[in-house]
Amino acid sequence: MNSRILRISLIAALAGFLFGFDTVVISGADQKLQLLWQSSDGFHGIVVMGMALWGTVIGAIFGGIPTNKIGRKQTLIWIGVLYSVSAIGSAFANDPISFAAFRFIGGLGVGASTIAAPAYISEIAPAKDRGRLVGFYQFMLVFGILIAFLSNYLLSGLGENDWRWMVGVEAIPAILYTLFVLSVPRSPRWLLTKGRKEEASKVLKTVNPSLTVEALMENMSGEVASNGTAETIFIKKYRFPLILAFLIAFFNQFSGINAFLYYAPRIFEEAGLGASTALLSSIGIGVTNLLFTILGIFLIDRLGRKQLMYFGSVGYIVSLSLVAAAFFLGWTGMAVPIFLFLFIASHAIGQGAVIWVFISEIFPNHLRSAGQSFGSSTHWVLAAIIPSTVPFLFSKIGPGPVFAFFAFMMVLQLLFVRYMMPETKGVSLEELGRKLSDSGSK
Repeated sequence: MNSRILRISLIAALAGFLFGFDTVVISGADQKLQLLWQSSDGFHGIVVMGMALWGTVIGAIFGGIPTNKIGRKQTLIWIGVLYSVSAIGSAFANDPISFAAFRFIGGLGVGASTIAAPAYISEIAPAKDRGRLVGFYQFMLVFGILIAFLSNYLLSGLGENDWRWMVGVEAIPAILYTLFVLSVPRSPRWLLTKGRKEEASKVLKTVNPSLTVEALMENMSGEVASNGTAETIFIKKYRFPLILAFLIAFFNQFSGINAFLYYAPRIFEEAGLGASTALLSSIGIGVTNLLFTILGIFLIDRLGRKQLMYFGSVGYIVSLSLVAAAFFLGWTGMAVPIFLFLFIASHAIGQGAVIWVFISEIFPNHLRSAGQSFGSSTHWVLAAIIPSTVPFLFSKIGPGPVFAFFAFMMVLQLLFVRYMMPETKGVSLEELGRKLSDSGSK
């Protein structure tokens, strides 16, 4: 693997670290903030906890605009700024409204990062390594989750304002990331869609001198020339990749993954563990997530995206069914954490490793940011709705029926993988664009 492309990809993937850290760091402050501000379950779930997710939705819906207009690199820089402002502002907030507002700003960064970072990495990566390189975004994401769980555990004993340190410490990696991303080049494929062929050629020669630059640019130029500039992802020609992006994002969230990550300590306490043990078990979740993400990244360009989705789907069904049974039958102690470790492992090797790679591959170059925005928006609308309802659903119907529903949805995901999902391993972005567009026009 080209060391220069590897370095650039890792820097861009650091946006994923901030995504993971920002998403999960709030779990350590969850119950402390509800007690501090005496919030009802509804207000706490929707405003205090959920506002970052609604920011993510807005970032995902509109993040494709700057990603396309000012470019992938400039968007990544602004994402770092948003994370930095959010972390510092949240740490100094003194009421739930201002806290929610700063968390909303961080959410904008999360939503935009799920568009800009995978699109950028996929556009500089060679086809044979694209799955692993884009997979670094997911690796950084779960590494950020692990560090957030560990950080929460280590900072939890600093007194009644320990939650300020939990959310504020994110400013350190956010500022460092912003400085690092200044050094990466622009995406050559984005430059080409803007007619900046000379700049695109220079970038390609810099990041991968072994490429036949002229042949690659001719292939890319042919794609741009063959498609109308006024095209959108919603025309009939792109119906199939649109459906694929929607369904993989839909099933990702109906596994319950974000609901679990946001409320891991609360779920463990519901299962009979003490508060300290619940936080420590959350670190185990982070370690499991990281190890199986590494395995997924190792396998994604060897076995392919579809095979990993088979593994993940079956693991989801088994683990979620066991978690539901544990709550229905009153199993306590370490049974629920063990089943949830299996759930996290299934997610990490399946949906976790595949989703951002797959969505970044299935749209043509000139519509990639729009397609990425659509898939990301679907993901984050559901990620905002589902976790926001968890405190209410747990109090009204209990965890058992909630996890049983998630298990049923994963049966439907298995059918999607079997009958609809194409394999994208080792195919150039230009060839995938043509192939899947042809499928949609038939």
